[in-house]
Amino acid sequence: MNPQPNNSTSAPAESGAGGSVVLAWLFVGIPLAWGVSQTFIKALALFK
Repeated sequence: MNPQPNNSTSAPAESGAGGSVVLAWLFVGIPLAWGVSQTFIKALALFK
């Protein structure tokens, strides 16, 4: 049984796609980091 060749090749990203990916991650990451830090700060108050 011979494996079928995979015809799907990963095309290189468009020139402007990298900036969009970075902006999308920042759009999600900044509020996420803020929420995690606030949760951590409030959790520390429980142990005082």
